[in-house]
Amino acid sequence: MKNHLFSVRALAREERQEFAELLDGLSPQQWQAPTLCSGWNVGDVVAHTIAYLGQTRMGLVAAMLAARGQIDRLNESALRTAAGPDELRGLMRAGVDPSGAGALYGCRVALIECLIHQQDIRRPLGLPCIIPADTLRASLTFARVSPVIGGAWPGAAGTLHLTRRYLPEGRHQAHSATLR
Repeated sequence: MKNHLFSVRALAREERQEFAELLDGLSPQQWQAPTLCSGWNVGDVVAHTIAYLGQTRMGLVAAMLAARGQIDRLNESALRTAAGPDELRGLMRAGVDPSGAGALYGCRVALIECLIHQQDIRRPLGLPCIIPADTLRASLTFARVSPVIGGAWPGAAGTLHLTRRYLPEGRHQAHSATLR
């Protein structure tokens, strides 16, 4: 079991590293571009993703209580304190190794948050990436039961739909998934 947790931590670290590299290559216009998160631009999504990097479990509980259990309130608070692109890039790089709330559930929180939010940014910008099978498998397995994204809530469980898209070179394939 220990090796499995280590491998999820490694997958989360790789996903965060890739996210940081994506951020390094974005232009100022791309930072302002809309994302798949309704009403949020790229900077907002990044601010949300890094908001919990150093937060302890007790800090997360305290923040949830202050927000009266409403995730939207918690996110609004994170966005109000958001920094600019340079600082957000630095924070993402500094938080590559999962800790605090991101290390919950054997680092699966860090993995799924970065995987999902990278796609929220990449797809509208037309910046596709290959999601490794191990990363996708670990993420989808957790998504089905995750209290973080609602998979564990009554009535939220659904069917995972996997889409495979072959890239022009014919050698690589891209995967995406939705929980319905």
